[in-house]
Amino acid sequence: MNPASKSLKSHLKVLLRRAAIQKRVVAVARQISRDFRGERVHLIGVLKGACIFLSDLIREIDLDTSIDFMAVASYGKGKQSSGQVRLYKDLDTSIEGLNVILVEDILDTGLTLSYLCRVLQQRKPKALRIAALLDKPSRRVQNIKADYVGFTIPNEFVVGYGLDYDEHYRNLKDVCVLTLPAE
Repeated sequence: MNPASKSLKSHLKVLLRRAAIQKRVVAVARQISRDFRGERVHLIGVLKGACIFLSDLIREIDLDTSIDFMAVASYGKGKQSSGQVRLYKDLDTSIEGLNVILVEDILDTGLTLSYLCRVLQQRKPKALRIAALLDKPSRRVQNIKADYVGFTIPNEFVVGYGLDYDEHYRNLKDVCVLTLPAE
């Protein structure tokens, strides 16, 4: 481990432990399975942050499922959203007539999810729902709510379980608050 990584690790405080996350993922998957009983669901993961949540979630859903991915960015290398959303990777297949669940790591300002919902609604899915591992309502700028929420969290910058800071910490098993030294 390089010295910079070691010093940053010392600024991590566990917010959500792995066991609590896994328990909540199972509960969310059960709710999705009840809501769409007997139907197929198409999960769309928002890269890169949602990949771990999506992987755990899809294994717990007791329905016929398919997946696709979109990649967007609004953060760049900082801790604050730029306010502009850019689409870097679009879907590989049509979602027309499908029960779509947009899977996101965190619902923060709502800018990204509002943008993605507008884009996806134009493609005529049968249903469009949002599953977010984390919800940070105190930072909401757009009026948008997730249909399935793992945890509501305070206004802290979090990493782990897929969430990153400058492409670091995605592999942490817990969700942790990252406090950076003053610059």
